[in-house]
Amino acid sequence: MKIEAKKIFKKLLKKNLSISFAESCTGGLLSSSITSIDGSSKVFKMGLITYSNKAKINILKVKKEIINKHGAVSSECCMSMVNNLSKISKSNINVSITGIAGPSGGTKEKPIGLVYIGVKKRNKIIITKNIFKNKKRISIQKATVKKTFKILSQII
Repeated sequence: MKIEAKKIFKKLLKKNLSISFAESCTGGLLSSSITSIDGSSKVFKMGLITYSNKAKINILKVKKEIINKHGAVSSECCMSMVNNLSKISKSNINVSITGIAGPSGGTKEKPIGLVYIGVKKRNKIIITKNIFKNKKRISIQKATVKKTFKILSQII
């Protein structure tokens, strides 16, 4: 993850872009991977860990109806998270993550390892639905961060 984080950091720095994250199931792992790099304050604006539904509603202004109708782990919630983060942060690039890291909490419709990643750059938004098969919590979290860096490397 360190190598991927440094590559993203260098790209952001070179293009003079800022980035912010709203994380749920990764619990700050994505933010930590960027902030562990010396000089990261030149590109990194903010990282919000909106783990609970209440935090998603109160801090990120995700509408209660979205969570009630689609759930916190949904493309709709992920979209709302990334859109509202971009309004709060004013960053060039914004990322939202919501998912089920396990080892419990999964259902047939929403299995453990289901993670939505949202990336917004200006008016372009990409929401990806991912299912990471390794049922270990930290493995799902790390796989999510790696996938996020892969998406970012294509969009920056």
